[in-house]
Amino acid sequence: MKRTAIALLVMLAVAGIAAAQVTSPTLDVLGAHNVYGRGCVACHAPHSGAAANGGKETANSGNLALWGEDMSPLYGQTLNFGNAGSYAVTLPNYLSGGWPASPDGYFDIIACLSCHDGNLAKTAMMRGSTVETVTISGATFNPPTLLGNDGSTPGNYMNDHPVGPTANVGCGGPYNWDCTVNADGSISFNGPNSTQFIADYYDVTKGSGPIANIVKVPGTTSGYGGSTTSNSWVTCTTCHDQHDMSYFNTASSGPEVIKPTHFFVRGWYDPGNSATSNSAAQFCRTCHGGESNEAHGQIVPTS
Repeated sequence: MKRTAIALLVMLAVAGIAAAQVTSPTLDVLGAHNVYGRGCVACHAPHSGAAANGGKETANSGNLALWGEDMSPLYGQTLNFGNAGSYAVTLPNYLSGGWPASPDGYFDIIACLSCHDGNLAKTAMMRGSTVETVTISGATFNPPTLLGNDGSTPGNYMNDHPVGPTANVGCGGPYNWDCTVNADGSISFNGPNSTQFIADYYDVTKGSGPIANIVKVPGTTSGYGGSTTSNSWVTCTTCHDQHDMSYFNTASSGPEVIKPTHFFVRGWYDPGNSATSNSAAQFCRTCHGGESNEAHGQIVPTS
């Protein structure tokens, strides 16, 4: 991915995997999305859509994924994400029809923001900060969870990682992986550096990996500096698995290995586990290949 867009010795890698494996999971995988014990029905109401969870009754509420939160305040809105708002997303108006046959990238954004906006769509059952804490240099805090009402200017999405049709994943050039954009919009990590990254981290192009969960749009557009930019784009569920807060299974890229993760991130993402851990950086390098160890001639397994 371009620098402006979004918002890593095989034996040593295997040793690092073994050391960080989660051997005795004890927390329900839904984590914070267990929503005070309500579980699945907090988001997927079995009957009557948002009205079943005390929300506003609107036309077609709950017709897709049995979604049980009120999405209507977001319909037709244009949100300006990331980099001074240069990644604008205009959300569809489902009240006027045009429902997708199944959840798509736009639906993912609207559904996530129906709880995580706090500006246009109100907070539902959320308290506005993470269940998980972050510790930096001895300071411990809970980051905001409401993107549109995070303590900065209400309605400010410019400090949030870009999503939407212009938040594209690219291959080649100085800022991207040496990967290949396929005709169906998928991405293959098949160059020397990206292949080594898979060995040093895990196969991000398969299963629950972020690259496997981009919104795949066939065809490519020309890039710059020798790069090729796909039409495929990042949505909320590219980086987050909303159904699993704490554990990540790498089985899609080899033997089943359960890794620690946080904040529903799709990957081995364990910031703060030691002074030398690089798992959080490795996750970001899934798309930002130009900042990877491999792009700088280094082989550094994930720790």
